[in-house]
Amino acid sequence: MPLGTVEVLLVGAKGLENTDFLNGVDPYVVLACRTQEQKSSVASGKGSEPEWNEKFSFEVSDGDTELTLKIMDSDVGAADDFVGEAT
Repeated sequence: MPLGTVEVLLVGAKGLENTDFLNGVDPYVVLACRTQEQKSSVASGKGSEPEWNEKFSFEVSDGDTELTLKIMDSDVGAADDFVGEAT
């Protein structure tokens, strides 16, 4: 049973490694709290310092203590590349 809601403001990232040899990185973030997962928009052409300024909400219950953010590089016609992760 949910105890409440956590609101997350995804502002941006700095110093991302370019995972594409020919093109710049087109990053997006996958936010996860237990079984809940949400995805930001792709910051196309924003390179290593993207900004999103997007809000996300997660219902939390007793024992929910971690939020994981995984940064991915969107690739058309290929699997997306892992860029980094934070908990």
